[in-house]
Amino acid sequence: MSTIGTPVPLATVEEGIPNARKQRRGGRARRIRGSRPGFWTYAILGAVFLSAVFPLYWSFVIGSGDSSTLRKPFPWIPGGNFIENALSVISNPAVNFWPALWNSIYSSFLIAAAVVITSTLAGWAFAKLRFHGGPGLLVFVVATMAVPQQLGVVPLYILFSELGWTGQIGAIIIPALTSAFGVFWMTQYLRQAVPDELIEAARVDGASMIRTFWTVGMTAARPAAAMLFLFTFVGAWNNFFWPFIVLDRQNPTLPVALSLLQSNYFVDYSVVLAGVILATIPLLLLFIFAGKQLVSGIMAGAVKG
Repeated sequence: MSTIGTPVPLATVEEGIPNARKQRRGGRARRIRGSRPGFWTYAILGAVFLSAVFPLYWSFVIGSGDSSTLRKPFPWIPGGNFIENALSVISNPAVNFWPALWNSIYSSFLIAAAVVITSTLAGWAFAKLRFHGGPGLLVFVVATMAVPQQLGVVPLYILFSELGWTGQIGAIIIPALTSAFGVFWMTQYLRQAVPDELIEAARVDGASMIRTFWTVGMTAARPAAAMLFLFTFVGAWNNFFWPFIVLDRQNPTLPVALSLLQSNYFVDYSVVLAGVILATIPLLLLFIFAGKQLVSGIMAGAVKG
């Protein structure tokens, strides 16, 4: 007998609604419970964290000891000589610590800011503007990342020597004002983060291309630009090869200045690693104060995207 059209008792329907709700809640709870990280996730993250923190801790252990710290058995607990070793680094006349620190801050900030500006402009052009040869030019820019930095050292040194810039801080700023990786990074981000309809709407409203870039492109590019600024600043801060070649002892950056601690006949590694810790502290402060804003910016950009 067909049951189509047979009325269902209201009591049966009312009893079925709570059961359906319980089933939905149970399925949602199982999905949420199943999406929580397990033991191996925390174990892998813990191993990665320890492998990243251990070199810094080991440097602090050696930097807080004395000249006999490296003798066996190796210590695992920091000593009490870190302040003394740090003061010996700061007061060393061969290091020029404070001028070197200022040179590193000044050059790293200018390089990071210039890379963000030029990369965002170029990324906007490659991502949202249509012009002949655009894809091929982007491939050429990306291909330059395969060229080792060492190949350009000799021509760059000859050029800056002819200009009389050797020994000056501008010699390490000018070659780093733009970055092929930064252009590629901003191109890929703007291509996905900014819809073409938004640009067309801004142009219909009468905005010029510069105004559209400033109001639409720069607003959307803030998370990626912040990450690019941070990575570029860290890379410029830690750069040693080119500043070591083109700068002199009277006007070094901090990594070049700290390398002079190893130029003596006897190398006190506790003092050397105390200097390494001093050079790492500004980067740690940068990550501490900017980390939360960077993560929140990335999450906001992901939600908007």
